[in-house]
Amino acid sequence: MLFARNHRTIGLQYFFLSLGSVVLGLVLSLLMRFHLVHPESTLPGVGDIPPELYLAFLTMHGTLMVFFVLTLAPQAAFGNLFLTAQLGTEEMAFPILNMLSFWTTALSLAIMVLAFFATGGGPLSGWTAYPPLSAAGGVAGPGQGAGQTLWLIAIAVFCLATLMSAINFITTTIELRAPGMSLMRMPLTCWNWFITAILSLLAFSVLLPSVLLLLADRLAGTSFFLPSGLLIADQALPNQGGSPLLWEHLFWFFGHPEVYIAILPGMAVVSHVIATFSRRPVFGYRAMVYAALSIGFLGLLVWGHHMFISGINPYSAIAFSVLTLIIAVPSSIKTLNWIATAWGGELRLTTSMLFALGFVSLFITGGLSGLFLGQPVLDQYFHDTTFVVAHFHIIMGVAAIFGIFAATFYWFPLMFGRMLNERLGKLHFYLTFIGAYAIFLPMHFTGFAGNPRRYADLTSFQFLAPLLPIHVWMTDAAYLTAAVQVLFLVNLFWSMKRGAPAVRNPWQATTLEWAQGPVGVVYRGPCDYGVTGTAKDYLMQHEAEPCPKP
Repeated sequence: MLFARNHRTIGLQYFFLSLGSVVLGLVLSLLMRFHLVHPESTLPGVGDIPPELYLAFLTMHGTLMVFFVLTLAPQAAFGNLFLTAQLGTEEMAFPILNMLSFWTTALSLAIMVLAFFATGGGPLSGWTAYPPLSAAGGVAGPGQGAGQTLWLIAIAVFCLATLMSAINFITTTIELRAPGMSLMRMPLTCWNWFITAILSLLAFSVLLPSVLLLLADRLAGTSFFLPSGLLIADQALPNQGGSPLLWEHLFWFFGHPEVYIAILPGMAVVSHVIATFSRRPVFGYRAMVYAALSIGFLGLLVWGHHMFISGINPYSAIAFSVLTLIIAVPSSIKTLNWIATAWGGELRLTTSMLFALGFVSLFITGGLSGLFLGQPVLDQYFHDTTFVVAHFHIIMGVAAIFGIFAATFYWFPLMFGRMLNERLGKLHFYLTFIGAYAIFLPMHFTGFAGNPRRYADLTSFQFLAPLLPIHVWMTDAAYLTAAVQVLFLVNLFWSMKRGAPAVRNPWQATTLEWAQGPVGVVYRGPCDYGVTGTAKDYLMQHEAEPCPKP
């Protein structure tokens, strides 16, 4: 079982690896929130939190959440569990490669955790690892020695794992579909896992050599990202001719597609869940497919909007700004189609449906704040403030995690043969939904006030003193929201063993993962709901003819 090649086992391994990562990332975020409102206090088992330790918390929190949660859970976990079943095939194209990709990912996580305890302190460069400090080595100060080197090695190993997984997903989708499963009969989940795999292949193929070049600057004396005449701690570095700006271009060519690697699978799950629990076909199925393809394509072109304050050519900034606004169009199409799908439907407000609707709300809110950051002039002010933190946490972090929750409640019967507790699930949803807005809406306003991000102590700035009550509010909201997640963990592990036994198709869904027995041939699309004149209001994809009423 440990080195199983079965896609279901590997999917569950990814699921629990991501679950452990999100718990650790959540704990680190709470430590940061505590320190911001109590900068002089010490914590049992942690002690004093100097600025370098705070920045190590920040780096590890961002890295764990972006790479080991938002990249893995929606794609690697749920994709491995259900892509083949929804395509009507038995196994992934390359089972051994699939197994290797998981264990390479696990190795990456182990190296990342070791980096936190390295001699000289954990890495503190943030999840973006900007040079020149990240390229200079230990001379740059605490956290820039062995900890930063191990961090870069962990990211390189993670890239290898992701590339192996992406190849597997792409090949499986193209080559192993059941007879009759044309591309336009695939569930939107399969489409988005496929597009996400393509993005992963392109984006991580750029990040991997970039990280290797950064390691070469640190360990081999090269000068890819270190400019001439650099003076650090009164020590002149011998490097010549490098450019820190080159790293930003390479990193964000990965970093912006990473946003969609995290969110596209969640978008598809939301489409799937809303259609199922509205008992209506997805409104504009083809439009949703083309919107996802457009998001994937445009996501590769807009990396420069992360660099408006870096000194890039103003004409380039205008081009990236226009592309950023254009990419809002397919996202808006998806949002309108979600609303149109649910509008007038026979809504069944299960926990999964509630998380899907919560995703839509968060996606709209986060998207609106993104319009500010897409303008170069406004971004000059907002970029280094908590406004950016609030924006990407809502649209990339919390929304994506709501998609993960929706998927967990929806597919739990197939994962473990039992049902999650709906009462606990709904309580968990409402408290989490309120808590997410209680934390991140006020954070936008601290950003308006100029509250800088990445600062470990805000009390020494007189202009920030009026914001302290808001930080106390956000911290209390974070404590309560984190405590609510215990409800989910209790529900998850209790239901795995003692939950109500699940029937084969409890949601009366149409896609092939819910089929009983061999699939055979696929005859129809993925959302045949609202069928009349039959014994049920839906037809599964492999059902050739409607079942007449008895």
